[in-house]
Amino acid sequence: MEQEMRIEKDSLGEVQVPVKALYGAQTQRSRMNFQITGRTMHPMMIRSIGLVKKASALCNNRCGFIDDERLGFILQACDEVIEGKLNEWFVTDCIQGGAGTSFNMNANEVIANRAAQLAGKPIGVYDYIHPNDHINFGQSTNDVFPTSARLACLSLVDGLLKELEELQKSLNRKGQEFDDVIKMGRTHLQDAVPIRLGQEFHAYGTSLGRDIKRIKLAFHDLQAVNMGATAVGTGMNADEQYKKIIVPTLSELSGYKLTSAKDLVDGTRNCDTLVWASGALKTFAVNLSKMCNDLRLMASGPKAGLAEIKLPERQPGSSIMPGKVNPVIAEVCNQVCFNVFGNDLAITKAAEAGQLELNVFEPVLFKNLFESIEILANGCRTLRNNAIDGIKANRENCLFFVERSVAPITAFAPHIGYANASRIAKQALIENRTLREILLESGLITEHDLEIIMNVHEMTKPGIPGRKKLAKKKEKQTA
Repeated sequence: MEQEMRIEKDSLGEVQVPVKALYGAQTQRSRMNFQITGRTMHPMMIRSIGLVKKASALCNNRCGFIDDERLGFILQACDEVIEGKLNEWFVTDCIQGGAGTSFNMNANEVIANRAAQLAGKPIGVYDYIHPNDHINFGQSTNDVFPTSARLACLSLVDGLLKELEELQKSLNRKGQEFDDVIKMGRTHLQDAVPIRLGQEFHAYGTSLGRDIKRIKLAFHDLQAVNMGATAVGTGMNADEQYKKIIVPTLSELSGYKLTSAKDLVDGTRNCDTLVWASGALKTFAVNLSKMCNDLRLMASGPKAGLAEIKLPERQPGSSIMPGKVNPVIAEVCNQVCFNVFGNDLAITKAAEAGQLELNVFEPVLFKNLFESIEILANGCRTLRNNAIDGIKANRENCLFFVERSVAPITAFAPHIGYANASRIAKQALIENRTLREILLESGLITEHDLEIIMNVHEMTKPGIPGRKKLAKKKEKQTA
């Protein structure tokens, strides 16, 4: 059954629009032109443009450009956009040509038509409330779109930061729980010196703390918006009084302490703050992926690997190998991070490719930035709930590797010399014997002193193992 259509006109001519649609001619053209991802704009972006249009309507009313009667209907329509009630009518693809003009006009048309409905007027006529002359008055896509997107980023990153803080708490709790678990530290994937498992998890939490600070700092810059800049930053067609009150009004509505960009021409043409924000997300993704690599390596086995930790079993791991369980939560977080790395490259290229007074590639830039924020938040929550909180230490295996390794010989080097320590380590490996046996055979150290130095827990603390106790012993002998 064919859909009933209405005829609308724009500057290019007549356009058929679904008769019940709250969008209009320019949105319909966008639907035909940009069938790219099959995904519409992020719901938070739709909410944010509702806030921008509401703030603009209030300011235009105060400046005398919209009368009180029309304002009432426009505000009601904007509130419905903000509440998500009109999302079905925001149909433009999230990647579109025109620097976001299609999305801005989508909002203008939806709000104008919904306001007309509320006023008892027919939709698609625009003689009472017009998408351009009322909803978009004093604005341009070039200040509306990036401002709306920055608001969406600020809202989304709030959720990410909450997840990061919860993940950091979980890592720090594991750091305390595993503080007495001695294991082998490894560098170059080779035995190094003993370390406590708790120290490793505390280090993960510490790096996460830096990421939280970086992300907060980078996204703080997105609070500077270019509303009032209109097309190229000069503010043409934006009333002077409107320019003074639009950002404070939007701040009040959004709850964010927005500021006007110091240089509106710069704020309209450059996207470096967005590249920095993406860079902070990428840096976190690097740390997160590295941590997941560590977790998978420490959990390898369970019989033929390290098996120093036990990850929660979440699902059968193979369609052919019975009993196999894979570290799927760490794996999915790795993939989230890979996705963020790719998004950051797309964001970098989009920001760099802008020319002159406007970056026309903001749609793909923000699409990827929204995705990075969102999937990192989801990834952190998944990792915390399904892996970190349930990790258990395999204490026996950790201690086994320490006792089996010749790496503790490092603790003896300050007492017997590096050359002697190196010779004894090599002999222990060649003859497959313990350090203890060869150290005692060497005559370089007494059994009593060996026991003092061989305290592996002391090896995980600053200082020279056994030095203080041996010094006290010497003092007593001298006395």
